[in-house]
Amino acid sequence: MTILKSTQIMSDSSQSFEDAISNGVERFGKTVKHVRSASINHMSVTVEDGKIDKYRVNIQITFEVK
Repeated sequence: MTILKSTQIMSDSSQSFEDAISNGVERFGKTVKHVRSASINHMSVTVEDGKIDKYRVNIQITFEVK
């Protein structure tokens, strides 16, 4: 029987939403093994001087518990 666990993280990037997602999943995978899926729950930006400063994503990550 496979047991999966899920947790939510926030990640950001100064480049794009796609980069923020990739950064978050890759960083999470360095400390937690057996990542199985990721779902984007929320996307937002921070604005500084009228321009987008950071792209932020809340990611629900599911991983297998060994």
